[in-house]
Amino acid sequence: MNPILSIIVPCYNSEATLEATLKSILNQEYQEWEAIIVNDGSEDDLESIALKYIKKDSRFLYFKKENGGLGSARNYGIEKAKGKFIVPLDSDNQIEKEFTKEAISIFKDNSNIGVVYGNAEYYGEKSGIWEVGPFDLNRMLAHNYIDACAIYKKSLWEQVGGYDENMPHQGHEDWSFWIALISIKVKFYYLRKITFKYYVSSKSMINNFTEDMVLENQDYIISKYSRLYHAHYRTSFKYRRELRENFLNNLKSRKFVVDLICDTFFSFKLFNSKLDEF
Repeated sequence: MNPILSIIVPCYNSEATLEATLKSILNQEYQEWEAIIVNDGSEDDLESIALKYIKKDSRFLYFKKENGGLGSARNYGIEKAKGKFIVPLDSDNQIEKEFTKEAISIFKDNSNIGVVYGNAEYYGEKSGIWEVGPFDLNRMLAHNYIDACAIYKKSLWEQVGGYDENMPHQGHEDWSFWIALISIKVKFYYLRKITFKYYVSSKSMINNFTEDMVLENQDYIISKYSRLYHAHYRTSFKYRRELRENFLNNLKSRKFVVDLICDTFFSFKLFNSKLDEF
């Protein structure tokens, strides 16, 4: 039977962490899955770990390719995926056992949902909880705050052409992908719980980005989705202008002015005028 969920595990020199990642896949509650391990031209011995899990469970599949970067490895795996839903899982992260089961249930109950994501728990050189927060277009356009480890419909990946393999520097391809989904009005669902464990290392790719590298990727993304950015700017500018006009009109009301003074200096209102938007 074809799996419902395809877990894509791109690997590059991740011998030290891969086993824990694959073990977390085995330990999840949801069982209708396949896990596609993509060796992206690694120079270490991660292959022996991958082959061990293939022997352990036939739902693990293993492929090797020349090094092409993270976006390329994800696309390679997703092209071979049979599942209706996709979850990219980096080879140093660990999926929580309840996440996929709950996400699939959310998709079944809400046909308009395209992406399900949640919080993460740091491990490695950092501990604590990464509380991602609800979907916010302003935040997403400014920077990526939703990790690639989220579950989405494969049809959406097909619709936007997958992960961008032509960015100046690999490392923000998941940000570009989320914006591509936003541009076709995909709905994101925030699951308010820990959905995976996120490995933190000073040697990771993203932590070795220079400021110039980040700016080059930002320029590339803004240029690629310029229509979305311009449309959002116009909408935001119009909204702020309307707020200012309403504020100036309200200043003609004595009750509003009294409430504004009381709320600013004494944190209470006499007349309960609507101040929150200002």
